[in-house]
Amino acid sequence: MQPYELFIGLRYTRAKRRNHFISFISLISMLGIGLGVMALIVVLSVMNGFQKEIRARILGVTPHLQVMSDNGHMSDWQSVLDIVAKQAEVRAAAPYVDGQGMLSLNDNVQGVMVRGILPDAEQKLTALGDKMKRGTLNELRAGAFNIVLGVDLARSLDAHVGDSVLLLTPQGQITPAGMLPRLKQFHVVGIFEIGMSPYDNSLALIHLQDAQKLYRMGDSVTGISGSLHNLDLAPQVTYELEDKLPRNTYATDWTRQNANYFSVVAMEKKMMFVILSLIVLVAAFNIVSTLVMAVTDKQADIAILRTLGASPKSIMQIFMVQGMLIGLIGMGLGVVGGVLLALNIGTIVPFIEHLFGVHFLSKEFYYISELPSDLQMGDVYVIAGMSFVISLVATLYPSWRASKVQPAEALRYE
Repeated sequence: MQPYELFIGLRYTRAKRRNHFISFISLISMLGIGLGVMALIVVLSVMNGFQKEIRARILGVTPHLQVMSDNGHMSDWQSVLDIVAKQAEVRAAAPYVDGQGMLSLNDNVQGVMVRGILPDAEQKLTALGDKMKRGTLNELRAGAFNIVLGVDLARSLDAHVGDSVLLLTPQGQITPAGMLPRLKQFHVVGIFEIGMSPYDNSLALIHLQDAQKLYRMGDSVTGISGSLHNLDLAPQVTYELEDKLPRNTYATDWTRQNANYFSVVAMEKKMMFVILSLIVLVAAFNIVSTLVMAVTDKQADIAILRTLGASPKSIMQIFMVQGMLIGLIGMGLGVVGGVLLALNIGTIVPFIEHLFGVHFLSKEFYYISELPSDLQMGDVYVIAGMSFVISLVATLYPSWRASKVQPAEALRYE
């Protein structure tokens, strides 16, 4: 592009127009592109924030990987534990026991998922130790038959630290009166809060040895849990483990266990990107309208430039500069506004809630009561690049029309 083409294109953009409607449409185009870019950045940042927050809460109670037996009983678990612990990416590994039961206190009864753990090892595997509202995991001692409850589970049972609850298990015992469920009294020594109903409302923790006795597993366990230095490598580590594990055992990881959730979030993110990109596309149509009217308004100027020796390509580039400048200004405003809004959404949203007396995410209905934001510069670059390309494409047709203006026809009635 020659300097004079850039100069004339910039001059046309700055110059006052005889037709003020063209200037108004140009302004609307800039604001439309800016609004679309800003909306895309903010919405994708909020969705990234939700995904990051939910993932952190899931992994706060779920191990990065698990090794289990086909029949649910792993007898030679020490050798499997050694195999898992020797993996380069594995930070910690420990056995666990999973079971089902019903907790009863006074007239309150609640179904629960019971997990038998080793307290010291569990604090290296998950963040459960940091989620304790009352008591500590170290209170789970072998033979003491202590129990730690989720906060919603404790609330539904009206249980507090120091209370005794009755745990009923499906594994029955034969008596002269027939098959009866097994009963065992546990002492509540702690209450945790993950922030997700599936765990807070139905998970109870006991010591591993107590779980083995309760479910008559002897020295067997349900499986081996492991945590990794880099949780994103879980699928790769799981794949490598499968070749080393003994028969009748298999490995799984957090991405497989929560595959449906994360695939839905990824699909929603893509759909939101497509839907909000339509705002930028509509603004790009305004650029087309602006340039078409500008070409009509500047036909005499185009004819004079052609008479002075400007080529059709040069005329086309002049109007492309004008349209691209509208797109760049709108994109710049949108990127700056979107980044600032995404970085400060934790302050802006509470202010709006306080100002209007509303609460967008009620704790009664949502896992997360605050609007999280995770600004990823990769998303910003993609959005900015997409808006620039759309703006560039929008200039092609009007600029091509400008290059086809015939000087004699344009100057006939001047």
